Amino acid sequence: MTASMGGVAAAVIIQTVDTLFRIFFWLLLIRAVLSWFRPAGYNRLYDDVMQVLVTLTEPLLAPIRRVLPPVGPGFDFSPLVALILLNILRGLVRGLLVRILVG
Repeated sequence: MTASMGGVAAAVIIQTVDTLFRIFFWLLLIRAVLSWFRPAGYNRLYDDVMQVLVTLTEPLLAPIRRVLPPVGPGFDFSPLVALILLNILRGLVRGLLVRILVG
């Protein structure tokens, strides 16, 4: 593998990991916003979308809720904490990958 091929492969890996972090960030944000605006009555599309979002995001939110339970009548700060932690982790992983793959 040539040096330029290695650089391209490293850039692709770094960009892919960064994109996965960004997608998860948006999934968390969309879940939080949708939870504030539940439509009146039964809405199958809303329920299906929320079920997918809960399935994808709950593994990160559940441990945070064990440390920081909801406050008062439904004020759940775990999505906010998760978004902050996810951005910190994204920066750390990106920096580590750059160090390992680029040098």
